[in-house]
Amino acid sequence: MTGFSWDNLPRPIICLAPMAGYTDSAYRQLVKRIAPHVVCFTEFTSVDGIAYGSKATLAQVAFNPKVERPIIAQIFGKKPEHFAKAAKILEELGVDAIDINMGCPARQVVSSDHGSALLEKPTLAVEIVQATAEATKLPVSIKTRLGVCTRDEAFIVDYCQKMQKAGAKLITIHGRTAKQMYTGTADFSLIYKVKEQVTIPVIGNGDIRNAADAKAKLGNLDGLMIGRGTMGNPWVMREIWEAFHGETGYRAPATFEEKVPWFITHMELSAEVKGEKKGMLEMRKYLASAIKDFPNASEYRAKVVHVETVEEGRKILEEICEMLKAK
Repeated sequence: MTGFSWDNLPRPIICLAPMAGYTDSAYRQLVKRIAPHVVCFTEFTSVDGIAYGSKATLAQVAFNPKVERPIIAQIFGKKPEHFAKAAKILEELGVDAIDINMGCPARQVVSSDHGSALLEKPTLAVEIVQATAEATKLPVSIKTRLGVCTRDEAFIVDYCQKMQKAGAKLITIHGRTAKQMYTGTADFSLIYKVKEQVTIPVIGNGDIRNAADAKAKLGNLDGLMIGRGTMGNPWVMREIWEAFHGETGYRAPATFEEKVPWFITHMELSAEVKGEKKGMLEMRKYLASAIKDFPNASEYRAKVVHVETVEEGRKILEEICEMLKAK
């Protein structure tokens, strides 16, 4: 038992969203070095794989206890008995809390009755939350969306009240429907309505890309979750934290040259967590997204998508810095 409680965190709570293929342990450790007070969630992970003891699945919820706490394991599935078994395993692994994904809109996830498909099956969703909460002493939370196809205040309020009654200790809501995927704009108005009708903490998620967005969208909520807004800009997590908590003196790296040491740190962390070969394979997408807005950027992106070692990545980044200095 870690003794973690959502109620004990300073408000507003600032969270790094779980993003499949991005928020692995290396990325979470990078964010925690930048913004130590934020709460990190694992990539969403199959309860079936955890229940069956899949090594590859369990690797997705591995974490560095010295750096990443509090760490919230986000899980998805549809079988209450597998949620219960997974909850016990996760508690043994030492995570601080468990979050149930009821909002992923990806077609392959929904077609399997996982993620946002549970919005259409509230009875099953209740059974899942109950089974998970009864199987562990860890706090159980959910992450969901405003609805499947339409934004309906009565529906989402009732749904979240059911989740609270079933044992959820916190609710995160992305301000879009499942049908919207990531198009259009996130609507926080219904998230504020949910907060008025439940007694547990509520966190809002969607379209938060900077501190100004965060301040404009917090409203009556207990916290905010930032996901895509961190891509290429993990420093935004520190900027948002300081915007609310009054810390001063932090300056995010403004130039490519200033960001390079962080890119190198990320490469080193990725190699440490996954081994150099796999770690650098994962790093290619991060490096490619970071190399932009300067002459010959496309040529350097073509190079980094083939890097195999930390040293290769370091040399390309240093070459870019030399090129920029010469301009």
